[in-house]
Amino acid sequence: MSTTEPYLQPHQARKRPNTQFEELLGDSIERAFGNGVTELPALLAHLNLAGPPCPLTTGEWTPQAYTTLMARLGE
Repeated sequence: MSTTEPYLQPHQARKRPNTQFEELLGDSIERAFGNGVTELPALLAHLNLAGPPCPLTTGEWTPQAYTTLMARLGE
């Protein structure tokens, strides 16, 4: 085993399995990035069209809601 192998585990910081919402959100964000989206306004437009709906609002993704949720998910 190489000394760098532990650093190559993409989920080493996980404390629990992802929820279904987190899986859907991650998939949607990955699709946006795969389509060349690199700026927050375009990402939010993608999420508002493709989903999942934002759980912090009436479903609409806003910059405030996105950054708040990302901070919570990163805890």
